[in-house]
Amino acid sequence: MTYDVARVRGLIPSLGDGWIHLDPQAGMLIPDAVSRAVSTGFRTSSFSHIGRTAAAVRSAAILDAAREAVADLVGGDPAGVVLGPDRAVLLAWLAESLSSRLGLGTGIVLSRLDDEANVAPWLRIANRYGAHVRWAEVEIETCEMPSWQFEELIGPTARLVALTAASPIVGSAPAVRVAADRVHEVGGLLVADAFGAAPYALIDIEELNADVVALSAPAWGGPQIGALVFRDPAFLDRIPSMSLNPYAKGAERLEVGGHQYALLAGLTTSIDFLAGLDERAHGTRRERLEMSITSLQDYHDQLFEHLMSMLDSIPSLTVIGRASTRIPTVSFTLAGMQAEKVAAKLADNRIGTVSGVHGGSRLLDALGVNDEGGAVTIGLAPYTTKFEIDQLGRALLALE
Repeated sequence: MTYDVARVRGLIPSLGDGWIHLDPQAGMLIPDAVSRAVSTGFRTSSFSHIGRTAAAVRSAAILDAAREAVADLVGGDPAGVVLGPDRAVLLAWLAESLSSRLGLGTGIVLSRLDDEANVAPWLRIANRYGAHVRWAEVEIETCEMPSWQFEELIGPTARLVALTAASPIVGSAPAVRVAADRVHEVGGLLVADAFGAAPYALIDIEELNADVVALSAPAWGGPQIGALVFRDPAFLDRIPSMSLNPYAKGAERLEVGGHQYALLAGLTTSIDFLAGLDERAHGTRRERLEMSITSLQDYHDQLFEHLMSMLDSIPSLTVIGRASTRIPTVSFTLAGMQAEKVAAKLADNRIGTVSGVHGGSRLLDALGVNDEGGAVTIGLAPYTTKFEIDQLGRALLALE
């Protein structure tokens, strides 16, 4: 039995809008179960998990369940799960907390593949305290990030490496483990941004050897919630607290302000949805996630091959990057046409894509793509079909 995309589509009501959604970078469509979980959460939870009222007890249970679900998603410990309104916000608080380690005479390694959420906070700290910043670069033709450069970039003074697990723009997946092993040799930390990787890959924080993994629930059809997962939960008590609670312990030390418990209920349901993408999946949630995501990968491998074949058949279209290790996301340009215009024409055909990246893209700047009109980015989702890829191909051919 193969991946049942028709079954998955039936669980997402918004697919009935008549559009072809190839823009998961803007957030995947939300399953009905997630919407219902959020609605129920608003009706039954409190604004605090402190207290003995029934609503407060339910809020506490929702918070615990969310930590457990996120831990299962990355193979981590629930005690190391920090939850907040957005991964960018959480990464900013993490950078502030670690700022005392990143002063004059220390080094930070950043990546051209990363988006601003895992770049801007570290640059602010470096500019404020004098840390030296070095950049991991990509090969122009393939957009792959050669792992050999980490040996040179991560020197004795390096205290932190911020690196994406997969680029949400060109799909390249760098060797996070190589960078992590190297920075650990010199006593530093690695922060891996898994925004682009989920749900395309089964994330294993131990396998990555990352000290922190950043997640964004909208990337897999969840509500607007971000998370940081610490491989060693005890590390949270060794860094300065950002919490407004002077007695905060563990994950709460990086959780500023209150929680949206209804959204946390939706977060748990969205991870359960991922675990059930393959209806044959069984066992623990982590085991079901492994089976479902493996099934989705097999489906996407065939679909992405069809997509790339279609894109290569269009003479005026140029694909940006062809990394051998990647997620099913790709950016392209059409000769003589601005990316915004291409996206607008596709939208006229009810095909959703992403043109430009909110806040810009250092990668596309470095490649010179933005100087020539930018790029259109498309990606596969658990609900994408071959028919939709064919429709995209016809629309692009009509633009020639």
